[in-house]
Amino acid sequence: MTDNSHEFSIAVLLPTRGRSDALERSVKSLFELADNPDRVQLMLGFDEDDDAGTVAFQELLQPWLDQHNYNYTAMSFEPLGYTRLNEYVNTLALASDSDWLFFWNDDAFVETKSWDSIIQTHDDEFKLLAVHTHNDHPYSIFPIVPRAWLTHMGYLSPHQISDAWLSQQAYLLDIWERIPVNVVHDRHDLTGNNDDATFQNRVMFEGNPSSTRDFHHPTWSRYRIDECEKLAEYMRTNGISTDWWEAVKSNKQDPWAKLKVNDINKQMVQFNHIPGTTIRI
Repeated sequence: MTDNSHEFSIAVLLPTRGRSDALERSVKSLFELADNPDRVQLMLGFDEDDDAGTVAFQELLQPWLDQHNYNYTAMSFEPLGYTRLNEYVNTLALASDSDWLFFWNDDAFVETKSWDSIIQTHDDEFKLLAVHTHNDHPYSIFPIVPRAWLTHMGYLSPHQISDAWLSQQAYLLDIWERIPVNVVHDRHDLTGNNDDATFQNRVMFEGNPSSTRDFHHPTWSRYRIDECEKLAEYMRTNGISTDWWEAVKSNKQDPWAKLKVNDINKQMVQFNHIPGTTIRI
């Protein structure tokens, strides 16, 4: 839900490292296909030691942004690595001034004209929005959330795998919605492109539930459920139904029923129906 007190409609949260052509294509697609590019705030995050990425931005993309008077902020980070990707996004989000927060990648580009206007049709809703991409994975691979989410929680995701974190919460609360915006995720394992150091050095905390840093470790599962109750508190206060969530807690509702319907390509290999636990991939 928006309160119309922010300077921009949508902040694009974009940590980037070592990319030039892909980054340029990504950013230009956003501004060129927006109805109101002056209402889009680009939030870029660079590592302090990323000389190649920083120089490429300064020489290629920054002059283009300045020429068109587009809004952007470039922040410098002590290198946190892919394992702390959520910390980049949380910091960029807190520094932004927008109604909506759009998680973005430097290897992605949007294909749908008026993508910003489509997001804004949901201004009066408290929902996690998902674009079409990645073989329509049932998660929101590039989550779009209202600022109220950040304001109420103080951050967006405490775990590296933000898309799964937020998507599971949205399904548990029945506030997940796909919107008619197409995005190409030009990642090497999906398209064969961008097989560079940024891709090769990715480390994901998923697939080893016995590890305390793994997405499916019981500690993180419990944490997600506790956060859902905090989000439900916001929803109740603002007159948004939490009937689905209450039914989940009382074992009357399969929490993942709508996720299974959205899993059109069977990308989720196991569903756990016990409220308070997570889906395993």
